[in-house]
Amino acid sequence: MRRLPASAAAVILALATLTVAQPPDQPSALAAVAAGPADPEPASLVTLSVPDRATMERLVASGADLTHRVRPQPDGSVQVDAVLTPGELAGLRALGATPAPRAPSQARSAAPPATARDRIVIERAVWFRSRDGYFLSVEASSSLAAAASLTVSWRGRQGSTGQAAMVAYVDAGAYLGHQLSAPVPAAARPEWITVTSAGGGRAEARVGEWPGGDRPDRRDRGYRSDFVTQYMPPAQLDERIKALHEEFPRLTELITLPYETNGYRRHAQAVLGTPPGSAVVVTSTAYGSEGGNDLAVELVDPGAPGRALQVTVNGKLITVALATDASGALTSTAAQVVAAINATPGIPVRASAYRADPGAGIVAPVPLTQLSDFLRAPAGVSRAPAKVLALRIGAHRDGSRTGVLAYAQEHAREWVTPLVAVEAAERLLRNHARDRATRRLLERTDVFIVPTVNPDGANYSFYDFEGQRKNLTNHCPPGQSDPALRNTWGVDVNRNYAAGSLHDGYFGASANCQSGTYAGPAEHSEPESRNVMWLAEHYPNIRFAMNIHSYGGYFMWPPGAYKLDGRVTLPRPAPRQEAYFLESARTIETAIAAERGTVVWPQQTGPVTDVLYSAAGNSADELWYDHGVYGWDFEVGADLWNPQAGAWEGVGFQPPFSEGHQEALEFAAGLISLIGIAADYRDGSGRP
Repeated sequence: MRRLPASAAAVILALATLTVAQPPDQPSALAAVAAGPADPEPASLVTLSVPDRATMERLVASGADLTHRVRPQPDGSVQVDAVLTPGELAGLRALGATPAPRAPSQARSAAPPATARDRIVIERAVWFRSRDGYFLSVEASSSLAAAASLTVSWRGRQGSTGQAAMVAYVDAGAYLGHQLSAPVPAAARPEWITVTSAGGGRAEARVGEWPGGDRPDRRDRGYRSDFVTQYMPPAQLDERIKALHEEFPRLTELITLPYETNGYRRHAQAVLGTPPGSAVVVTSTAYGSEGGNDLAVELVDPGAPGRALQVTVNGKLITVALATDASGALTSTAAQVVAAINATPGIPVRASAYRADPGAGIVAPVPLTQLSDFLRAPAGVSRAPAKVLALRIGAHRDGSRTGVLAYAQEHAREWVTPLVAVEAAERLLRNHARDRATRRLLERTDVFIVPTVNPDGANYSFYDFEGQRKNLTNHCPPGQSDPALRNTWGVDVNRNYAAGSLHDGYFGASANCQSGTYAGPAEHSEPESRNVMWLAEHYPNIRFAMNIHSYGGYFMWPPGAYKLDGRVTLPRPAPRQEAYFLESARTIETAIAAERGTVVWPQQTGPVTDVLYSAAGNSADELWYDHGVYGWDFEVGADLWNPQAGAWEGVGFQPPFSEGHQEALEFAAGLISLIGIAADYRDGSGRP
């Protein structure tokens, strides 16, 4: 059986609160919001629940901004976290998704009629010990498929026993087996399990240890770690790796990637009039930071009868004198004002009707209104196109050593992920002179670290909208480009790659420019995705890659996408390659657990299509299928066990730094473990 996902075809979403820069006076995203026409609806992190698989498929296909934290429930439903506005939540309600209850339902689905005893196969039964005690994870399958009602019971050391319901996982119509909705606590180490079915089936197995990989290399005394002290926006990340290069010039190179981003900049805008039918959206032709913010527009009543609509430009001031009839009443419609502005030679703005409305309403006078790009970062944050930096680390950076690429923050709101990259870089360089194991790594590998792939989106997340997932390139047409929609613009960088993409017919990305998973107008339309692939193409010694994401505590690899009709995945790796992916993952997860006892769950370790959902056009797939690079994905930020509630709880994209700090330390240890695996890799040596 493939690794059991918390499915795309059974997904839902979860309601929580973003732990980042929400202004204290900003209302809840689920409250009624009184906002002006230029104000976006506030968004919150929401947990939703969907009742069945077909509903889940509709949810994914809608392009909803789903996170990677997906949790099946004992009653057969599924919960998944999403970032939603009140309007988006209302739209998802229409698809059958509802806010999840605070506590998971423990209801059991009705047992199928027992016509014949079903066959039970236990696919995996493992225990792990975290800082919170012992936990059990079980996966099994039944000949009755999803109709089966399975229960696992266990016995362990010190006479401990327990029992829990299992849940069926069906993804895109395919039954992938049963699993526990989440690892369950055990009073002592479990040793034997029995899976029984309401259909009469029964199977037993001995419980193994998870993750059970190779232990981290022994470190010399004086090994240093813990170098990250705060969340860092892109400028601080750049300064950090520049400083490391200056301090360790013999071990590093600083690479400026060739494709500049859009930059933290937008065109300046204003909404004039009353939406929808009597409003005009005015957008500067120049970016706000390049003169657009200096413009102002007014709509005036000429104060006389029989006047024609007239537009004049006086420096930075644009005046629209509205037309009147013989009685002096105003007659200019929004559509007429749009046409008049756009027909004015040399005017520094373009106008459009509000959200593609015909604009038949009469426009009232509007006082002088300054245009704005609505960007709130301090003036010291550059608005220019960004140059993305990579830090190359190694004693022999000539292409003769196995290359490892680590890249973070494809999704802007994932603030912990760059800290993983920076912490790993600091450990490699500062321990080179004092630790033999580290010296061996830098002798035998060539490491490329990109702390932030998506600096524009990251700046927007830090200073404007903490829930920003995408980059800052707006491909939307005028009807979807008024300023109140500005938090929906951008391309999902991790849906913009060229293997298994939306444009190839794969599922899990959107063609809607406002969707959280918008794939862009074409494969590699965005400089951010081209930069990642440039590294793979320019440095063919790169054989391993880690795409660092958050949150949810996953460890994944290709295939990452399937076609919905028939659930046809990208080709699965050969058995030997799959075994290598899993063997390496268990070793890396062992290193993560060694830091503070965080264990990546077994049911969240595996190919993306098996443990999460289809993600068309992701970077790991292109690295693997087009370049032969072993591409993994971290989902930093595993659930935390709440012993008082007896439940696992998600951490969010921007947990309090005390938690984010610990996540950075443990997954940096995992990244260094991957570099250790690369140090042992030899083509033609029996390794894949």
